[in-house]
Parts: sequence; C-alpha cells; structure tokens
Amino acid sequence: MATKRVTVTDPASETSTELPVLEGSLGTPVIDIQKLTKELGYFSYDPGFVSTASCQSAITYIDGEQGILLYRGYPIEQLAQQSTFLEVAHLLIFGELPKPAELSAFAAEIKREAMIHETLRKFFDGFQYDAHPMAMMVGVVGSLSAFYHSELDMTDPEHRRISAIRLLAKMPTIATACYRHSVGLPFVYPRGDLGYCENFLNMMFSLPSLQYSGDTQWYLDPLASEALSLLFILHADHEQNASTSTVRLASSTGANPYACISAGIAALWGPAHGGANEAVLGMLNEIGHPDRIPEYIRRAKDKNDPFRLMGFGHRIYKNYDPRAMIIRKACHAVLERFSQSDPLFDLAMALEEMALNDDYFIEKRLYPNVDFYSGIIYKALNIPVNMFTVMFALARTAGWVAHWLELKSDPKQKIGRPRQLYVGAPRRDYVSQDRR
Repeated sequence: MATKRVTVTDPASETSTELPVLEGSLGTPVIDIQKLTKELGYFSYDPGFVSTASCQSAITYIDGEQGILLYRGYPIEQLAQQSTFLEVAHLLIFGELPKPAELSAFAAEIKREAMIHETLRKFFDGFQYDAHPMAMMVGVVGSLSAFYHSELDMTDPEHRRISAIRLLAKMPTIATACYRHSVGLPFVYPRGDLGYCENFLNMMFSLPSLQYSGDTQWYLDPLASEALSLLFILHADHEQNASTSTVRLASSTGANPYACISAGIAALWGPAHGGANEAVLGMLNEIGHPDRIPEYIRRAKDKNDPFRLMGFGHRIYKNYDPRAMIIRKACHAVLERFSQSDPLFDLAMALEEMALNDDYFIEKRLYPNVDFYSGIIYKALNIPVNMFTVMFALARTAGWVAHWLELKSDPKQKIGRPRQLYVGAPRRDYVSQDRR
C-alpha cells in the first residue's frame, strides 16, 4: 500500500503529477510510475532494469549491503543447515516448509514423475555426440510441451501444480541423459529407493561393470549427496535475476511452462550469468601454480589490467555472500574426502587464504563468493566442467517454477512490454537515389 507520494514536475509544461510510493514488507520502497507517461508524457530510462521493480513477489528477498538472503522469509543459513533441497523446493513453490506427511507425499510425487517418456529419449539421438549439454537441455525441456499438451490449460490450478512438479522431477533425469549421451554411455533410469540428489548421482555415474568389479560406488557416499543438496539449496532462487526475469517475461505472454523454463535455461547459459563457476576453474588453470598467485593478485588490483579474479565479490552483495559462508565448510569437507590431492584444489585453497588476508580485498569487500566454491565442489564430485551450468539450471528450476506459479496467479500481471529510447535515424522519405 502507498504510504506517501512523490511529486514529479515537468519544467517545460509546468505540469506535475503525484506518484505513489509503495513499501514492501522488507527492502527499498518503489515509486509507482504507471501514470508517468499518461500525465507527463515521459517513459523512464533504466538500462538493464537495475533500478526497476518489474513485479511484486513474495518468494525471495536479498539485502546486498547486509549480506542477507531469505527464502519465503527464512534465512538461507537456517535452511542450509536444517533442510534438504526437496524441503526448500516445497517452500519456494508452495510457500511453506512441508510437514512430514506433506514432504513424504511431495517426494513420492517427484519420484513418480521422474521418468521421461521413452519417445523423448529418442530426441537425444538427434544431437551430435559432442553437443553442449545446455543446448540439449534447452531443446529437450522445451519439447516436454509436446508430450503433455492435454494438460496445458493454465487457467486450471491443478494443471499448473502438476506442471511445476513435473519440471522439478524430470530435470535430473534430463540433465543426466545429456551427460550420458555426450560420453556415449547408456541412460540410467531413476530409482525409487533413492532420494533426489542420490538419484542424480546414480544416473550420472552408475556403470554396470561396478556391480561385478567390486569398485567402490563413491557417488553413493552420503557426503556427496549432502554436498549436492546444499549446492542446490544455495542456487535454488536469487530474486529477479536475468534467467528468472526471462521465465516471468515469457510466462506473461501465456506461453506453456515448459517453453518458459526452456527460455530460462537459455538465459542462464550466458557466460555473464550461469557460467561463473566454470570461469573460476578457467582462472585457476591460467594461474597454474601457487607461486604465481601474488602476480595475479597484483594484476587484479591494477585497473588497467584486463585480468579479473573470478569468484570474488558479487554484483548484488556488497558484503560477504551469505551463500559462500555456508558452502566454504562443505567445500573443505568434500575436498578432504574426494580430491585425492588434486593440484588445482591446492591452488584454490592457497588463493582463498591469500585473498582473505589481503588488505585490498578486505577493504573492497572482495570475498570469495558462492561460484568460487561451487565449481571446486563440482569438480571434486567429478562433474564435468561443461555440466556446471546444467547443475545450476537443475537447482534453479525450483525458483523458476515458483515464480511462474506466482505470476500465473497474479491478477495484476500484464504482458511484459519494455519501452526504449530510440536513437536511430529520424523520419525520412524514400527516394530512388538512396539505393545507388
């Protein structure tokens, strides 16, 4: 509700209008500018929409200055310590943490929907063996609408709920199928006796030979699934980021949910968005040896040097990324169990220690962020680098479907239609000599 108003005056016409100031339950108030164009004849100009609230939402709240991240009001620290990914997904999608009976029913429905149609499996045969997994994800997730077209009446709340469950359930199966196709391994079906994260790891790494050779099935180690659950929780939602905004924009047109999530996957694929943890490993490979860390830290401080220290600082968090504080402990535990003395991990830990004790980084608050640690954990769990963004998409599906459901139930939501500041040629008349 508007508690006060801001008066905006156009000096040229001496016309004024009062714009309501809206306050949410937390965060910066917003000025409602919907009548600015009608009364004063102006649009607002905000490249990247970095100062514009595009919607009302009750899902996630971020305070970048204080390093706060809340899912439905719950601090991320508490959820990461006490909840599983499926509990957090239920919270994001339905608004409340599930009671034991609700969680059992939710998990059972996820397991029932985890299989993909056998015909859908044939889609993978149409992809080149070395196709990027994200390219396959975009195509296969979008194609789900061809299999469930009879349930695409999005005016029906039950159809919306089923679609949300189906997307969350099938993403691990589709993601692992993308990986198995890329390495020429047979697909592995989800198992009813495994949880969400355990199933993902089994579908990724299970090999028939392991049943006979006596090799250790390391991917069924509880620490591996716990680390994965933690990563999924931390990546489940992050307010109105580029991919989430893409999902909401596509949803505003009435597009089916599978197309909307596919659009979100495509947006996430961009290296400026979902590829940051992959960039961290690229940077570590470039540094190469702990002896070279001081050189690269000096370069990172030099404004004239194009080198950037990936995985440090955050566009939103001006303090420590709260997710990084949580994941750091898990990172060290995973490395101790699975790293097998990989020189790259030793390099990462040396870089972390040196940066955390450098006055420049402390003054600028350039602390390691969640991407610094998540890439290291994924590598320790044998997740291929080209699957890192797929992992991000898998986790973020919980947030995407939550925002999709929220938008579909919002009676005030309109089709997205941003404006522009036109800087092209003014009106001109066509004459034949223009083409000579």
